[in-house]
Amino acid sequence: MADPATESRRLSRSFGWLALLGTLLVVAGLVGLVYTGVATLTSMLLFGWLLLIGGIVGLLHAIDSRGTDYFWLGVVVAALNIAAGIVVIRHPQGTAEALTMFAALLFLTGGVFRLVGSVVVRGPQFGWTLLQGAFGLLLGLLVLFDWPHSSLYVLGLFFSLALLFDGLGLIAMGVGGRRIVSMVSEQRVTEELPDSPRGDDQKRSKD
Repeated sequence: MADPATESRRLSRSFGWLALLGTLLVVAGLVGLVYTGVATLTSMLLFGWLLLIGGIVGLLHAIDSRGTDYFWLGVVVAALNIAAGIVVIRHPQGTAEALTMFAALLFLTGGVFRLVGSVVVRGPQFGWTLLQGAFGLLLGLLVLFDWPHSSLYVLGLFFSLALLFDGLGLIAMGVGGRRIVSMVSEQRVTEELPDSPRGDDQKRSKD
């Protein structure tokens, strides 16, 4: 059985690494918010490499399972991922423009549906849904009217914000985890001390 003190130190060290990773993500997110163009190209290259690697892994898995009913489907899906990854890596700016247009259309359609739905249904969340629809519609129009120039910063902005919030979440988990481990360790030490009030109570209960 592992020593409780050693286990506590190991858990505390793990939560410390988690907080450190969160700090790095926060720094990367802040840098990306300043240099949104670089963040956009970086996100596209990462996206392309993920598609390429995923396609290669999928192709190897499909070859490994040849003779099954899903062999050709796996080969086709893997080939499409590989082709898409190569296109994204070779043309990151064009991919960013296409994805920005797609994001603008999603904001527009989502905003219109929320606006119409809130007016027709008029449920208990009427005001909040109406505000969400108006915000989505406005955001879609702003991105669309500034396209293709908006493709230089929109995706990088979203990517940087995702890094920032993920990093803050990891920092909160790491700091909170270390605090809980420290509290549990202190409580365990207090219970093991023979002169502690709790130890005296336990001795009286045994007597």
